[in-house]
Amino acid sequence: MNHKKLRIMSDNENNISRRKFLKLFGIGTAAAAATLTGCKKPKSNEFPNDDYTNQTEPPKDRMTYRVNPTTHDRVSLLGFGMMRLPEPDEGTATEGNVKIDQEKVNRLVDYAIEHGVNYFDTSPAYSGGFSERATGTALSRHPRKSYYVATKLSNFNKETWSREESIKMYRNSFKELQTDYIDYYLLHAIGMGGMEALNARYIDNGMLDFLIEERRAGRIRNLGFSYHGDIKVYDYLLSMHDKYKWDFVQIELNYLDWEYADEINPRNTDASYLYAELKKRGIPAVIMEPLLGGRLANVPQYIVTEMKKRIPENSVASWAFRYAGTPDGVLTVLSGMTYMEHLKDNLKTYSPLHTITADEDKFLQSIAEQLVNMETIPCNDCKYCMPCPYGVDIPGIFVHYNKCKNEGRLPHNNKDKDYDRLRREYLIGLDRSVPRLRQAAHCIGCGQCEPHCPQNIKIPHELHIIDKYVEQLKKGGKI
Repeated sequence: MNHKKLRIMSDNENNISRRKFLKLFGIGTAAAAATLTGCKKPKSNEFPNDDYTNQTEPPKDRMTYRVNPTTHDRVSLLGFGMMRLPEPDEGTATEGNVKIDQEKVNRLVDYAIEHGVNYFDTSPAYSGGFSERATGTALSRHPRKSYYVATKLSNFNKETWSREESIKMYRNSFKELQTDYIDYYLLHAIGMGGMEALNARYIDNGMLDFLIEERRAGRIRNLGFSYHGDIKVYDYLLSMHDKYKWDFVQIELNYLDWEYADEINPRNTDASYLYAELKKRGIPAVIMEPLLGGRLANVPQYIVTEMKKRIPENSVASWAFRYAGTPDGVLTVLSGMTYMEHLKDNLKTYSPLHTITADEDKFLQSIAEQLVNMETIPCNDCKYCMPCPYGVDIPGIFVHYNKCKNEGRLPHNNKDKDYDRLRREYLIGLDRSVPRLRQAAHCIGCGQCEPHCPQNIKIPHELHIIDKYVEQLKKGGKI
């Protein structure tokens, strides 16, 4: 189905326009989260727009919960995404090459559970393949009934498409997570590769039938999928809902993607359509990318000023988290919380949630209209493109460029009065963020990364453009 036609469809065909947003979502007012801005690589204590120095403790008994209509799970609206786990401090010994600080993970998980969070989302593909193990280690210290764990069949590479390798991956998740059942299990990133990949990964090898049997046996309590990319695949799987009985679906939803996803990237789909299709079937939505890879926490300073005028005590990111949590069909909103400051701020946002008002929705949509014209690279820092066989830090390069672009700090013309300062800041910031041996100059254009990008970015093309830009900056010439 062509989702662009939705904007002229009738109401009874489930078109959800901005005007219908509040009717479907609800009413309310405030909350909190985290923002990191500027061109330098962010650290946990660098918050130019939000001062967490005197951050207050969130309440322990006011978390907002949503009920899963199938299993009647009472799920915390804040879900803990275990994709970007904390690394050891510099100089701290690690086991092998695994850069995960298990003690920090344990502390974050303990604090989250203590404050009402009970949904934890991981994958065999996260944190260099070690996220499930770290998640299982942290969660196994708590009663099994006190949390819900979600993981995925992340059989992205053709080597894992066979039934044997897929089942091996599935069973290893139980071992790593130290559990004999999985609460929420997903077909990971359907849409990437289109119908051909869907058939190869899940249909032709019998894996979907296998997982349905596992659900029937109780080893999977809820079965769903996460969507990235090809709308034909999304529509097809939802058209088969009567057969597969999807218990939940994970989609990208934020105030920029609500109406502008396809304008950021022509192959993306507006969140308004994705949400509408789930709502009319009564399928709960799990939300990913509420901050769009951090872009909605790193908005230009003039937007920060406007947000602070409205609710001075709330962080920039809290606006995006409130927006993502407002729809009544949303079961939980995932946030990757590497730092305790982020966790505390998100807990405040959802303890309890104050839903977005009509006036606030109008305000956020005006911001979305401005952001969509900024021509940033639509990288969500998901790292699915990694590792690069030539060591290029693809997301690091894109994140640095986008931050400076969003802040209006990209040097353009050597005749501009601020050119020398901005040029110096960009180059120094790049070297701090990305080691020189991992910068864009080392991309040979092999294209191995491109098929794995959920945003369908022409990665080598963009890297070569940035490389030329950086070389011009080094020469000090006109861009």
